[in-house]
Amino acid sequence: MRLVIAFLPGLLIGLALAGCDRQKAAGPQGNAPAAAVAPAPPPPGNVAAPGHPRYPTGRLDRSHAGTAAPDTAFEDGNGRPMRLSAFRGRPLLVNLWATWCGPCVVEMPSLDALALRQGDAIKVLTVSQDADDGRRKVADFFAARNFQRLEPHLDSRMDLMMGLRLDTLPTTILYDAQGREVWRMTGMADWSGERAARLLREANPG
Repeated sequence: MRLVIAFLPGLLIGLALAGCDRQKAAGPQGNAPAAAVAPAPPPPGNVAAPGHPRYPTGRLDRSHAGTAAPDTAFEDGNGRPMRLSAFRGRPLLVNLWATWCGPCVVEMPSLDALALRQGDAIKVLTVSQDADDGRRKVADFFAARNFQRLEPHLDSRMDLMMGLRLDTLPTTILYDAQGREVWRMTGMADWSGERAARLLREANPG
């Protein structure tokens, strides 16, 4: 299975990771570059600022709509097992990312701002695919940032990626309150705009 990292147009971040296969990503990550240092995202509204490329839009995929969320175990920040089914009862936005994925790192502040705006209406769940001492890497990543709503979760064996048949990071999937997939976004996206708000409303039709 090839692990292809969607990269930010106009930036070199993640370019060295393009074509990185799952075996390398899941094995000793001395072969994988550290998280790229990227410029801050442009202002809300997807408007390019001087020195910043336009914030990209990932590829929207509805072909899995109606599919139940996989019952795959992953870990919370304390190493306790969790499953997506634990979040049923309200819409759930699941973002699969990794500290070594430059576009994932750039996208995280936008997801945190989204989680803050949504409050209890939609749960935003970020699950790292870091292997090889992944818990420490994710803990260090969160400790270095001032996220207000995001919480560290880890799937060091990439079981969620396998269960969801994903080969690209970041990928973000919206589930309705019953745990059924609505759509998935392949590649990074700006979660602050009206397009994102409109897409999220699809988890509460009517």
